[in-house]
Order: sequence, then structure tokens, then C-alpha cells
Amino acid sequence: MSSGDDWRETFRPDIPSPARMYNYFLGGKDHFEVDRKAAEQVIATIPDVLVFARENRAFLRRAVRYLVTECGIRQIIDIGTGLPSEGNVHEVAHEYEPDVHVVYVDHDPVVLAHGRNMLNGVPGTTIIERDLLKPAAILADEELLGLIDFTEPVAVLLVAVVHFIDDDAHPEDLIGQLVASLAPGSYVVLSHATSDSRPQEARAVERIYRATTTNIHARTRSQVLAMLGDGVELVEPGLVWAPQWRPEPGGVPGGDPAASNVYAVVARKP
Repeated sequence: MSSGDDWRETFRPDIPSPARMYNYFLGGKDHFEVDRKAAEQVIATIPDVLVFARENRAFLRRAVRYLVTECGIRQIIDIGTGLPSEGNVHEVAHEYEPDVHVVYVDHDPVVLAHGRNMLNGVPGTTIIERDLLKPAAILADEELLGLIDFTEPVAVLLVAVVHFIDDDAHPEDLIGQLVASLAPGSYVVLSHATSDSRPQEARAVERIYRATTTNIHARTRSQVLAMLGDGVELVEPGLVWAPQWRPEPGGVPGGDPAASNVYAVVARKP
């Protein structure tokens, strides 16, 4: 949905929404019966989807902490933010540096409504109605430019969103356009559902999502890696299972990390 569309035409409580389904996986309350039914279908197909949701969210928190405390990042753009949940980006960032500017980007009307309510009165933050399919519009958004200075390093978060982009939309080009706009020393954070660990089940989940507002595409590790292109350098430990990306100090991930069914990476623009 582009800015200016009537939310009454785009808000579809009768069709499952991936954002509301993800909220259900995380144990949230912002979902409808159709979302719960679709989510339960996914859980029946891959019970590990609950691990996916938990580990993906934990990776997001660790990545934000790393960017703010170790990389000195003070500007974050979170594209495809989804519904508010425990440990939102601005909350994690402001725990360490209250002056970090955070711009959330989404086009789901329910996400936008909840986001605006959450950010009311929170300085240095906003949520804008834009779509990853149109990166130029994101980069030119006046409200975003009021908080983000592209002459300084910026972190762009693409957490559990690129797998909703069809191949014919060329997600690698969309990411490339974003990276091209960033100053040296900027970062891209990416997590992506994969078919590597459970290929048959992943295909079944893709079929379930065809009945939602957005298709999902579980891709291989090599496909995910190729999306980043040559304009960035991977931060150690590179592209790994989400639980393996810089686990909590002193903590060792339990169980099989492949059960998360999600790859995670942080990359730096030199």
C-alpha cells in the first residue's frame, strides 16, 4: 500500500495477515480468528515456527544492541517492522543510548495504527507508511528525512521481511538501492526464513501463506547470501542460523540451531 491509500480499502480482517500471524506466534494479542486459524495451520505443519518467531526476535534485540553499543550507530530504519512486541527496536536502542533516532516503516494499516500509538510522545521516533517494494519512496520520505541524516552511518533493519518479496520483484535490487544510499560505516541487518532445514514442510507453509495477504518464500542459504550483493562486508560470524549470531555473553544456544529455520546476518558498508 502506498501513502495516501484509504485504510478501509486495504484493511482486511477477513484475510489472514502475516504480521498478525507473527504476533500470534510470539504470544501477542493483536490478531483475528482468521489469523489464528492460518497460524495454527503453520504450527501443525512446522511446530518449530514458534522457535522461528522467538529466535528471530532475540536476534533482532542482539543486533540492535551490537549496533548501538559496539558500532556507535545512532540512526536506525526498521523496514517491515510488524506489530509491536516485547523488545521493540527503539526500546532496545534507548536502553543504551537515548539519543538514537528510529524510523519504523510498514504498510499494514493495523501495524501503522499500533505503531503510532506506541510511539506517541517518544522523541526521536516515528513510523511511516511505505513499502519495501519502493525503496526510493522510503529514502525520500520527508518525515524520515526529518530524523535520518544519510551523510552519517545508518543501520537498515530487514528482519523477517524480505522472504515476503517475490523473486520477480528482485529483492537483491531492492536491497542494493537501499545500500547505495547509505554512508560508509552503515549496516544492514537481515533475517530470512529458509527451506534448507525442512524443505518439504517449508513448501507446505508457502502454500498456506498463499491464502494470506502476502506470499512467503523460504530460500536457501546461498540465495539469501546473494541478496546482499558485493557492496557490503559480513560481520562475524557471517550468515548463520539466528541462534548462532552472537549469542548472549556466556550463553550457549540450546538444541539444534537449524530448528529456528531462519538465517541471520549483519553486514557493514565499507
